[in-house]
Amino acid sequence: MSQPFLDSNVVLYLLSCDAAKADRAQALLEAGGVISVQVLNEVTSICLRKLKMPWLEVEALLLAVKAACEVMPLTVASHEKAVELAKRFQLSFYDANIVASALLSGAPVLLSEDMHSGMQIDRLFIQNPFKK
Repeated sequence: MSQPFLDSNVVLYLLSCDAAKADRAQALLEAGGVISVQVLNEVTSICLRKLKMPWLEVEALLLAVKAACEVMPLTVASHEKAVELAKRFQLSFYDANIVASALLSGAPVLLSEDMHSGMQIDRLFIQNPFKK
């Protein structure tokens, strides 16, 4: 079975004060998964801008995430797929980039708290891993 694709919010919950969500995020990363460079970009931006983390801590987080997950590159093909998905499903362009990379990776499921849990886009299912 293919590994799940993890959205940036799943990675960011590693830093959460909500112990249950932080533990769930940790378990998901330890099990392995797939992310994209877009996920790394979003995590970096939020860590620096919103969380005001120092670069040294951000780099340590990114290194751990890259060690646990396969990283899909951003390509012209992923960009074109994101444009198509954004138009077809009225997704934000950043969410469309995540969905495009998940589809191109062959992941069966995209784990995300921010997108519509239960939604299916082509062969990809979106699931909220924190929903009880």
